[in-house]
Amino acid sequence: MSEMGLNGLTDRLKNSLSCNEFNNDGTEINKPDFRELDLSSPVSTRPKSNGLTTSTSSSSSSSGSMSGQNGSYPNPNRFNTNHSGELSGSVDSSRRFKPGHTRSRSDSQPLIYSGRSSVNSPALNSLPTGNICPSGKILKTVIPSKSSKTDVFGSRTGNYGIGSIIRGGGVDISGAANAVKEKTYSQFTSNPEELKRIGNVNYKKGNFAEALNYYDKAIAISPGNSAYHCNRAAALMGLKRVAEAVKECEEAIRLDPSYFRAHQRLGSLLLSLGQVENARDHMCFQGHQPDQADLQKLQAVEKHIGKCTDARRVSDWWSTLREADAAIASGADASPQLFACRAEALLKLHRLEDAELSLSNARKSESSTVGSQSKNFGMLSEAYILFVQSQMELALGRFENALTTIERAGQIDPRSIEVSVLFNNMRLVGRARARGNDLFKSERYTEACAAYGEGLRLDSSNAVLYCNRAACWYKLRQWEKSVDDCDQALHIQANYTKALLRRAASNTKLERWAEAVRDYEVLRKELPQDNEVAESLFLAQVALKKSRGEDVYDIKFGKEVELVSGLEQFQTAISSPGASVVHFEAASNLKCKQISPVFHTLCTKYPSMNFLKVDVDESPAIATAENVRILPTFKIYKQGSCIKEVVSPSPEVLESLVRHYTI
Repeated sequence: MSEMGLNGLTDRLKNSLSCNEFNNDGTEINKPDFRELDLSSPVSTRPKSNGLTTSTSSSSSSSGSMSGQNGSYPNPNRFNTNHSGELSGSVDSSRRFKPGHTRSRSDSQPLIYSGRSSVNSPALNSLPTGNICPSGKILKTVIPSKSSKTDVFGSRTGNYGIGSIIRGGGVDISGAANAVKEKTYSQFTSNPEELKRIGNVNYKKGNFAEALNYYDKAIAISPGNSAYHCNRAAALMGLKRVAEAVKECEEAIRLDPSYFRAHQRLGSLLLSLGQVENARDHMCFQGHQPDQADLQKLQAVEKHIGKCTDARRVSDWWSTLREADAAIASGADASPQLFACRAEALLKLHRLEDAELSLSNARKSESSTVGSQSKNFGMLSEAYILFVQSQMELALGRFENALTTIERAGQIDPRSIEVSVLFNNMRLVGRARARGNDLFKSERYTEACAAYGEGLRLDSSNAVLYCNRAACWYKLRQWEKSVDDCDQALHIQANYTKALLRRAASNTKLERWAEAVRDYEVLRKELPQDNEVAESLFLAQVALKKSRGEDVYDIKFGKEVELVSGLEQFQTAISSPGASVVHFEAASNLKCKQISPVFHTLCTKYPSMNFLKVDVDESPAIATAENVRILPTFKIYKQGSCIKEVVSPSPEVLESLVRHYTI
């Protein structure tokens, strides 16, 4: 998205997530849905039945014990889908499998029961007086040393809430139940609620990709749970994947049409996409009070889009741009249609580079796949973006691309009058341009001018047609008209190289040397390796000096930096025609080494100026005569006299100085 992002909406969605309580480190505070086991109560062993050995309290029934088939996991789809616990869920504790609550599959060992205690059990905080071993005897409590190995499911070491059942049948009460890391555990669990919980923790921490991964796993197990889809939408929003987030919210609503949280979230997403009417339908869902902040944002966006539409209808492009910006700032910051509208307004205002950037933002935003059947500015949303893109292609002179793009827009919205008109105009403009090019190649310049003029009547913002007609005027020796058409082309596209070349050449014919020098200097920066441009700049500079009455005798193009070693040679050099710039340097000086390549580059770039250098170590007499004490020093001379001096300049300052005294 544009760099005008969705951070505000993401933060609000993040805060809206209903979640369980967490510790400071982000882990969930476990609230047991069963009473703690009283290990001090007597335990008896039942006889084997069907190959399964069980044990239970002698004073209570097994209402909290696991029921099922040999400790297998229950069906995950049996969990409740209550939305108030969207990020926490509600599960029947008597039927829910918990890590550490399982049955021993060994026939030779009793099952250690960790379900609910009997009503006659002692206080919850009572500690066991010993451990249960396979023989049924009570041993003294022993705190075993920590193992360096991590408990793994299937390794005959399991977590059972209070402690762990170890291979010898003893109970470890050292807290080893938390030894298995959450991420490792999640790889084995098939409990979607647990996966959702881990996803929520990651979401709260801003780890949206990780959160999305866990929500995906939960959905894979229980695809019919609307809360999982709604949570997935929140993670996708955090990742700026708006179109996918919209689809997830729609899926959540399909599964549960009364799910208000999903409606609310979908409304916010649609508002960010600028789809005001659709957003209102979900924000003001029947039977629920809409969020006032969202409602105010909706009204602001609606107001600015309405004003933007009105301004565009009457071609008030400044107002169109202002209102589009206001709508984006008010909350529609992921709307590709509004960014496209900005691009269209900037294009009409001849700000081509800004228009390209805005259209690029429109393409980066989630595009036409979301709400492509909604209408913006009188045409389908997807067609409008292509409509603007085709105008951009035409302004850049890419006629074939422009025609192909507008044809696609017409296929998407064949009823749009604007698309139809632009399509017909583009076909006519393309024909006029092609006819003008053929006539120009045939040297029928007057007819070519008329052909390009016909195209401009259909498209008055086409820089290419202006530039092509300027070439015709130049051939017809009507240089004033050529300059005028180049001015028009450069007004639309500021750095249009061909238009700069033709205007500079036309100004040269008109002997407008200052204007020619200015254009050639711009071209020299754009085309530093072009020798023709360099020579044209030199000739224009020499002509400008001559027009001012300056001596241009013996000025040659393509000179190099001249090394001066004697005082007499120095005096002769600085007295030569034109201006001279002298670099006082020393081979051992670091700053001189750094600026020297720049000085040599300027010699090539400004050939009408004399470039000299003096090594003060080799020629101390010159340095003394010119009072040079700090290196590097640069001095400008004219007719033998120093007119400017700078010490240790930056490359930018040095070039500015040379340019000033070249003209």
